[in-house]
Amino acid sequence: MRCVIARFPFDLTKSGVLESMKGVKPEPVTDDLVIIGGRHYPAKQVGQVITRQDRRDFSAVEVLRAMTRLGFTCRTRPTAEPAPVTSPYQRASAMLGTQPIRLNYGQV
Repeated sequence: MRCVIARFPFDLTKSGVLESMKGVKPEPVTDDLVIIGGRHYPAKQVGQVITRQDRRDFSAVEVLRAMTRLGFTCRTRPTAEPAPVTSPYQRASAMLGTQPIRLNYGQV
């Protein structure tokens, strides 16, 4: 299948990618990943191996697009949701396992 990565066309096949990645030790995954042969590879590492180009020359999105078209499973790291803003009173109530009771001024 013809794929364009870093403005260069490549004729990639699933078997060719499997062969290229055979024996390559996966680096620790911090962002986007491609699952090849049951192993999790960073997208940039896969792009570097199959294109023989520097990782700065292409984006992970280009590699993910090409690998998805070839039938590989690709995943992007989900962004963490911001923690809800709570007051110290609400946090203490949650630790005690009780619901916070809102008192009005002058109430006891």
